[in-house]
Amino acid sequence: MSRTAVPLRVDDLSPFAKTLRQSLSQHEGVPTHVELLNLIAKAAGFANYQHLRADAEAADRLQVAADPGPRPDLEQVTKTARFFDDQGVLSTWPSRFAHQTLSQWVFWSRLPRGQTYDERQISALIKGWHAFGDHAIIRRAMVDAGMLERNQNGREYRRIEQVPPPELAPLLAHLELRKRG
Repeated sequence: MSRTAVPLRVDDLSPFAKTLRQSLSQHEGVPTHVELLNLIAKAAGFANYQHLRADAEAADRLQVAADPGPRPDLEQVTKTARFFDDQGVLSTWPSRFAHQTLSQWVFWSRLPRGQTYDERQISALIKGWHAFGDHAIIRRAMVDAGMLERNQNGREYRRIEQVPPPELAPLLAHLELRKRG
C-alpha cells in the first residue's frame, strides 16, 4: 500500500519547536510512531494527526480546483509567430498542421462574436489577414476545424464560440508587441 505524503507547514518554527519540546518532556518514555505524529500535529496547531491529514487533503482539492488548466506550449507559439509579419499578417501558409491550426485561431479571435457574414464578407476579412493569396484554404480549414459554421447553401458564415487553446493568448500578445515595434 503506497503512502500519501502529508505536508506540514508551520508559520513560525520557534513556537512549534517549543510546543513540541514541552509535549515530549511531559510524555513518559519514547513516543510511538503514531504518538509522535499526533504530538507534531498538535504542535503545529491541529487537534491530532488525522486533523492535519484532512486539512492537507482539503488543500489539495482546492489547489486542483484553482488550477488554471494546461500551460501553453511556448515553443509552438514562437514557431507559429514566425509565419506572421510585423503587422500581424500571415505571410505563408504553415506546412505543419499544429501551426496552421494556431494561425486559424488568430483569425478566429479577430472575428466579432455573434455576427453573420456572407461568403464575400468573410473572404474579404481573411484576405486582409494573410499575404499569400489563398483565402479559400483558410476559410475551409476554419470550417473544418469547427471555428466557423457555414449554413447548408454556403452563403452564411458565423464564428463558433468555444474555448481557444492556451497558446492563443501568448501568440496574440507576441503579435501585438511586434506590431507596436
